[in-house]
Parts: sequence; C-alpha cells; structure tokens
Amino acid sequence: MSSEGHIHHRKDYGKMELTEHDAGQDPMALFGAWLKHAEDEGLPEPHAMSLATMGSLTISCRIVLLRSFDARGFVFYTNHNSRKAMDLERDPRVALTFFWPQLERQVRIEGRAEPVDTEESDRYFASRPRESQIGAWSSDQSRPVESRDALEQRYTRWSERLGDGTVPRPLHWGGYRVRPVRIEFWQGRNSRLHDRLAFEQLSDGKWVRTRLQP
Repeated sequence: MSSEGHIHHRKDYGKMELTEHDAGQDPMALFGAWLKHAEDEGLPEPHAMSLATMGSLTISCRIVLLRSFDARGFVFYTNHNSRKAMDLERDPRVALTFFWPQLERQVRIEGRAEPVDTEESDRYFASRPRESQIGAWSSDQSRPVESRDALEQRYTRWSERLGDGTVPRPLHWGGYRVRPVRIEFWQGRNSRLHDRLAFEQLSDGKWVRTRLQP
C-alpha cells in the first residue's frame, strides 16, 4: 500500500465460468447448487452472509448466518429487540450478500424481510445448543453493557433460573425470511470480464434472467 493509502494488490480470476445453460431459469436452484459446492469444498462459514438494513438515519450492515432457504426465501434468526430487527420493523427492504472468494463467486440478493411463524422459530430454537438457548435469554442484543464480567454474570443468573429442563424460546427471539425479488450471481473471470447473471421476479412469480456487463 502506498503512502496515499491506495491498495495495489491485483488478482486475476478464472477458475470457472457461468453460462446461461448452467444457470438455468431458477435462481433458487442455482443458489442451492453454489451453496452445496461451497460446503463440499470445506469453505469456512459458507452460510455467512452480509445483511444490510435501512436504519433511521443510515444504512447498517453486518454478518449473519443463513439457517435455511427454500423457494420462499432465505431465513436467519435474531433477537427481535436488536438493531437489525428494529430496522426491519421500520423498513423491511433488505440486501444480502454471500462471498466465497475461494470459488471466486458472489451472490447478491435484494428483497423484503418478514417474520417466520412461531412454529418455525420454535423448531429451530429447540435444535440450538443449550448454551446458545441460554444466551438468547441472557443477552439484550445491541444494548450497552458495563463490562464483560457483567455479561457473563447475566448468563450465569439465567442459567441458574432456567435450571436443567427444556429451555423455552424467548418471545423476543425468532426468525426472519427474506423474500427475494432480485438475485445476482457473479463468477470471477480473466481480464475482469466477469460473468454476471441477474434474475428479477415478475408480478406473477416468474423469474427473468439477464446477463450484465462486468
């Protein structure tokens, strides 16, 4: 990096290509194939995705984990009192991004988030490790805390309060499903002539595919 702060590192891409034939007409099927490839390759945190939300004054972005997906959309879980959840209550429009650098691939998703039903949240919460379940009760996510010790003391108190039985799901914790209206797939190629295929959903639910210039 120069004294002016410019980064001069360059990397050429060219491991794979993305053709219309390989992409098909269903972006959710293509996403599933790409995610499985990332899992099969043993990539670190292949389910990690950036989540961008509209705050009261600014746009906020953070990494969350994809917990499930199907034709309806992409599901993640959080505290309903967290900053991201409050953002979603004000404005459900969101953007997601997956980046798998080892595969030279990126997926960008735009859509609207909505809460999943209580049964779906209950099922997922029951599958979590007990320590994570207690953490959901003990943490007022995004709120200030005076120290790390205070946070751990809260966890200990809740652990004692909940005892050894089944930990119920807190009412302030649950899932959101991002229903996509636009999904773009990016595959790195040589000479910066990357492959970009965008899918946009019509009012009848059908997807229209378009190749974009890099």
